[in-house]
Amino acid sequence: MPVERSAGAVIFRGQGGQRLYLLLQYGKRKGGGFHWDFTKGHLDKGETTEAAIRREVAEETGIVEIEFISGFRETLRLFFRNPDGKTVLKFVAFRVARTKTAAVKLSPEHIGFVWLPYAAALRRLTFKNGKTLLMGVENFLNAHPAGTSL
Repeated sequence: MPVERSAGAVIFRGQGGQRLYLLLQYGKRKGGGFHWDFTKGHLDKGETTEAAIRREVAEETGIVEIEFISGFRETLRLFFRNPDGKTVLKFVAFRVARTKTAAVKLSPEHIGFVWLPYAAALRRLTFKNGKTLLMGVENFLNAHPAGTSL
């Protein structure tokens, strides 16, 4: 079975004393529909998780200034079918990152973005694994307020 490795980030910024999370709307793919998720992408050969995240965030959103919040690491394990019909095992290593940048310049693979507070972001996310990830991030950030001042 083919294996893919990717990296992604749950990005947030402060506004009005609350956290707003960045969600991207992915365009329609063969066999699927539009969906909302976090920024993520493949690791290039020899690339670290953090370097891949910085590159993917810049490519997908135009945001170049992010600060990783230490202590949160989550790897999702997913299965999907590639265009050849083969089942692929995919690992996506997620980190949490804060930014002060509100402006987003989308890449062609995305058709929309939104900054939302936790409850609205939880409702907007399409997939259960994204919702579970966001719940974990929110719990982590609430338990570590000194490192996440807005």
